[in-house]
Amino acid sequence: MTAACPSNSKICVLDDDDSFVRATGQLLSSIGLPTQQFTDPYAFLDYARTHQPRLAIIDISMPVMNGLEVQTRLRTHSPSTRVIVLTARDDPSTRTKAMAGGASDFFLKAGSEEEFLARVQSLSSEG
Repeated sequence: MTAACPSNSKICVLDDDDSFVRATGQLLSSIGLPTQQFTDPYAFLDYARTHQPRLAIIDISMPVMNGLEVQTRLRTHSPSTRVIVLTARDDPSTRTKAMAGGASDFFLKAGSEEEFLARVQSLSSEG
């Protein structure tokens, strides 16, 4: 029987694309990092309010609420949660806004998987 992992040690993944959320969850699970997956920003924020996750990976482009707004609201509900922003387009203005809003990192979805995993591992283990 596997011991349950504390909810704040899970990495939250938020993206409106369910297949991307599942694939990212599988990628992180393959290196032993548990995830909690979301396609709805409101459900994610509700979860973050009560579970205070250590790390959240948030997509920028979502129809209901964009990632920058999610990040701003997350700072109110769970200020200690680190954020990695993901996007399909490398827009310098968006990158600047995300980093100024407290993001720990900014990655392109088509970027290096190894670099992404290394950064996720580093941010999820920092105390």
